Amino acid sequence: MEHSPENTAQSIGQLLDTSKDALGEVGKDCATHGAYTSTGMRYKIGRLNRQVWTPCPDCEEARLVGERQAEAEKAATAARQRLEAMLEDAAIPRRFIGRTLQTYNAETPEQKRALAVATDYADNFPQRAKRGDSLILLGAPGTGKSHLAAAILQAILPEYCGLYTTCSGVIRAVRSTWRPNSEKTETQVLSILFSVPLLVIDEIGVQYGTDSEQNILFDVMDRRYRDMMPTVLLANLKLKREKPEDPAGLREVLGERIYDRLTETARIVTFEGESYRAQARKEFA
Repeated sequence: MEHSPENTAQSIGQLLDTSKDALGEVGKDCATHGAYTSTGMRYKIGRLNRQVWTPCPDCEEARLVGERQAEAEKAATAARQRLEAMLEDAAIPRRFIGRTLQTYNAETPEQKRALAVATDYADNFPQRAKRGDSLILLGAPGTGKSHLAAAILQAILPEYCGLYTTCSGVIRAVRSTWRPNSEKTETQVLSILFSVPLLVIDEIGVQYGTDSEQNILFDVMDRRYRDMMPTVLLANLKLKREKPEDPAGLREVLGERIYDRLTETARIVTFEGESYRAQARKEFA
């Protein structure tokens, strides 16, 4: 059959011929919710003619609630997965995941001051990041330094995903690239350490302090200093100081060049008093 322009135009016209007519209201019965009023509408699209009646309003509300709940659960699951991925990327020790600024048990004046400094640092991190402000958490083992450092990293998520590592971890990561079969180059590893929004380096002073190790640490700290990238250092050092802003031992461990750069931009927070771990053991006893 040939399709003349007239036939084609008529067919298109039929397809475009749409209308809807109200059919009024009728009483219906829902097996779950009983009687309800349904409103009908007839839709005509070309040769198609279809009637649509509104369903039980209670069933419809339950369906919408279910869909909203499913969407909320889906969004919550996605958010949790993103957070877990961020925590994995941040390499926060598993023991400290979930330890927040709010769960830090500050009892002594030193702990309260340290908590206030850490909270202020996290709350104002965008401004801290712009200025390249750093922190040095200095004290005896078990006084809560790692808890606060991990809490800061978790507090600035998801806007900023930092990185938690140890001094020996930094050195091992760089040295591992020297192997012939290394999957990453030294440049790639250093690029991560240079550019991460907040770098937390624990166990300063545990390394042997050889020239090679100090050079690696200096490269990282110097680049972050020049690029105004904030760093948090944790050191288990004696608290005897020649003066408050110059902890004895820190200069020797970090080296003169790193120490001078850090003390220009970093605030030193000391932890004294009873071991924080001892307090935690008492709470769980």
